[in-house]
Amino acid sequence: MAVTDPRVDAYIDKSAAFAQPILTHLRQLVHKACPDAVETIKWGMPFFQHNGGLLCHIAAFKQHCVLGLWKHAPLLKDPEGVLKVKDKDGMGHFDRITSVKDLPPARVITGLLKEAIALIDAGPAAPASPAKKAAPKPPLTTPPELTAALKKNAKAQRTFEGFPPSHRKEYIQWITEAKTDATREKRIATTIGWLEEGKSRNWKYK
Repeated sequence: MAVTDPRVDAYIDKSAAFAQPILTHLRQLVHKACPDAVETIKWGMPFFQHNGGLLCHIAAFKQHCVLGLWKHAPLLKDPEGVLKVKDKDGMGHFDRITSVKDLPPARVITGLLKEAIALIDAGPAAPASPAKKAAPKPPLTTPPELTAALKKNAKAQRTFEGFPPSHRKEYIQWITEAKTDATREKRIATTIGWLEEGKSRNWKYK
């Protein structure tokens, strides 16, 4: 029997009008595929658990919704070729969903969910061979442009220096991955503004 969570109802009710029918539809499909699914909220998003493991999550953003199959997506067969396994920016595995029409047929989604359920029930697979230790990565250095900008804004600098290494790394990577000087300058300006407000790089998704 499905275990619902009133916090998921509240999440859907507070979402944008376009998102509510999408989230409701996805929620119904999850419970159809997994009658014993347990709802919860993690990282500010509705999650569905099965047999103690995370099955999937749904979420709404300003202009799109997502459905993520958690860590199972790369292991699924996906005969219809609908999964976007490397869609890290969208935080989901079905691209950015702006309406129910953007989704594959219900039978396809429930089929993938059932396959993910089977993976949870099977438990973690034994490694084929001993894992090799990865060579340590060189520490990321703060770009000089960002260092200069931080020196001009004491509040942003305090926030940046007070962040854990993982949060600082997110900002540094975002800036260093810019392909043009104009993009880099824009990202630095945005970074300073967000740091002034005490925000991490991925604050939108929290």
